[in-house]
Amino acid sequence: MSVMRLQRALARAGVTSRRKAEDLIRAGRVRVDGAEATLGSSVDPERQRVTVDGRVVRPPGVAWIALNKPVGYVVSRGDPEGRRTVYDLLPTVPGLTYVGRLDVMTSGLLLLTTDGAAAHRLMHPRYAVPRTYLLRVHGRPLAEVKAALGRPPVIDGRPVRVTGFRARPAERSVELELTLAEGRQRIVRRLAEALGLKVEWLHRVAYGPVRLGRLAEGKWRRLAAGEIEAIERRHGTA
Repeated sequence: MSVMRLQRALARAGVTSRRKAEDLIRAGRVRVDGAEATLGSSVDPERQRVTVDGRVVRPPGVAWIALNKPVGYVVSRGDPEGRRTVYDLLPTVPGLTYVGRLDVMTSGLLLLTTDGAAAHRLMHPRYAVPRTYLLRVHGRPLAEVKAALGRPPVIDGRPVRVTGFRARPAERSVELELTLAEGRQRIVRRLAEALGLKVEWLHRVAYGPVRLGRLAEGKWRRLAAGEIEAIERRHGTA
């Protein structure tokens, strides 16, 4: 867990809200390593002793969750248009943040965690974390789709990082399993558009070492210890 504002650490530990935590700090009721805390100070909850009214504040354990996001849900804490968000499907976990986005019409695997540093590494282009998608497209025959994906187009000044794909015919369309080593906004849909293809549906099935598996739509699960270890082993160093 990284260094953070003291009021945020108190909120993440479930003590109170950030605003009320500020009141506790102003009232002199919070101490860090025995010294009275000041508003605006930072703390490492894993390494420093934080108390409120003499009671030790225990930092929360790191949470990792996999959600099978349905179509129609927004990846956001709230939506000005009043649409449902993925947090409507999840347990209440202080500090839970999503790892990358899926647009409202895309379904599939969404990772969420309270480990902000790990989330940053999983999303950062430097680490080229693979994401795998299933999708159905139409607009070009199978042979042309395969040839086009073998020479990924340039978008925003750089080639799309396609690391693998499989394609097969599906009636008058083409079904793809596509792996990208990047996560630019709406990149799969933008890739399809650049190739002259129309996306019929899009579904993410893997992010890094975590696979969606048989998790039902709209359901969530906590990551297994082996999955968390795989994330830390592959992406645990900056």
